[in-house]
Amino acid sequence: MMAAPAVRSLTARVILLSSVWAIVAFAVAGGLISTLYERTARKGFEDLLTAQLYNLVNSVSVGDSGYLSGSPDLGDLRYLQPLSGWYWEVVPASANTQGRLSSGSLGILDVPPTATAQVPFDAAYRRSYDADGLDGEQLRIIETEVVLDSQNHAARFRVMGNASVVAAEIGEFDRILTLYLGAVGLGTVLVNGLAILFGLGPLRAVRAALSDVRTGRAERLEGRFPIEIEPLAVEMNALIDNNRRIVERSRTQVGNLAHSLKTPIAVLVNEASAMGRERGRVIGDQAERMRQQVQHYLDRARVAAQSEGGVFRTPVAPTLERLVRVVAKLNPGINLDFDAEAAADLVFAGEKQDLEEIAGNLLENAGKWAKARIRVSAEATGADRVSVSIEDDGPGLTAEQIVEAKKRGTRLDEATPGSGLGLSIVLDMVREYRGVLDLGRSELGGLKATVTLPRAPGGLAA
Repeated sequence: MMAAPAVRSLTARVILLSSVWAIVAFAVAGGLISTLYERTARKGFEDLLTAQLYNLVNSVSVGDSGYLSGSPDLGDLRYLQPLSGWYWEVVPASANTQGRLSSGSLGILDVPPTATAQVPFDAAYRRSYDADGLDGEQLRIIETEVVLDSQNHAARFRVMGNASVVAAEIGEFDRILTLYLGAVGLGTVLVNGLAILFGLGPLRAVRAALSDVRTGRAERLEGRFPIEIEPLAVEMNALIDNNRRIVERSRTQVGNLAHSLKTPIAVLVNEASAMGRERGRVIGDQAERMRQQVQHYLDRARVAAQSEGGVFRTPVAPTLERLVRVVAKLNPGINLDFDAEAAADLVFAGEKQDLEEIAGNLLENAGKWAKARIRVSAEATGADRVSVSIEDDGPGLTAEQIVEAKKRGTRLDEATPGSGLGLSIVLDMVREYRGVLDLGRSELGGLKATVTLPRAPGGLAA
């Protein structure tokens, strides 16, 4: 049996718990009030019938001849309305008693009594029971037998009340109670929900502040927070400051390493040039490869530190425009197309230098192979991604060549200058930003290189 999924929203949990409690509390309260009202109503009904029974007993006597006599007036007009469900009756209970007295509502009709074997008299010689009325109503009957004089003339007195009216009143009360308690309960749930949403508002403010820090719109959590949340904000700011110190220290160490290696490599290159001949050329090539490898891994370390911080914002259009102008000057015979307006609001969630490194390598590669045209475009792909595409009209690559081109140091044409590290460097940097590099066939006939990178929310307006 699978367990039900847990509710992950704190707001939903609190609202759900408070709503369930309010519903249960109002249901219990409603049931208790309804039960108390029903007991009170039925007891009042029973007491009324009992009082009218004793009033009837006091209003009836027996003559010397043994006939029942009297003109009872129970003070209720319902005893005069035919088939009203309210009746009284006095009948002989001994052989020496004769006659019959009844209310105007009963007349000559009769409601058969329940056998005493089923409902016996109690110690006060009184009993009560329910029976069907003359017009389909439910009757509550209270009766007693009384000896009227010293000659043992006895009579049975019966007072019958319409229990259906009481049941209808109880039902109407329950409906009204349910309506009012339901309205109050619904209002309570709504007020609780609004109070909870209002109370959790500072948490949403903290989340928004953290989002501003993550996207680079702010450096720390700013604003006034309730005393319960302020320690959390203080600790988060301390964590952000500590993370920034770690990143800065890492970048400093990277720079120190770059400077410490730059001089020895430069010495090797100079010595190789001085040596000349084949041996010097080999040493010079390997020293240059060392320089490129060191620079590549230093760049990767820097990108990793910056991408984890996630506090950089780089406008895409201006960066690509500068690169396009540079490549156009280096390749005067090639026409470069770039729609800057389409990329006007796009912001890369990373440092400018990294976007320049990625797009610059792809543009440089396109400049090497293009015949007459290069097309550059940028667009948003989803709420948090931006894609930059660079196409050329060169020979392009086959599927097998694309696989080889992504390998480090691979050169598909040895006649073309370069180290073969360009695409692999781009691929590594894109992966550090959790992006994607896609190589395919362009509509221009050559290669289409598309990189998908994280996009800073809010655009330039943020």
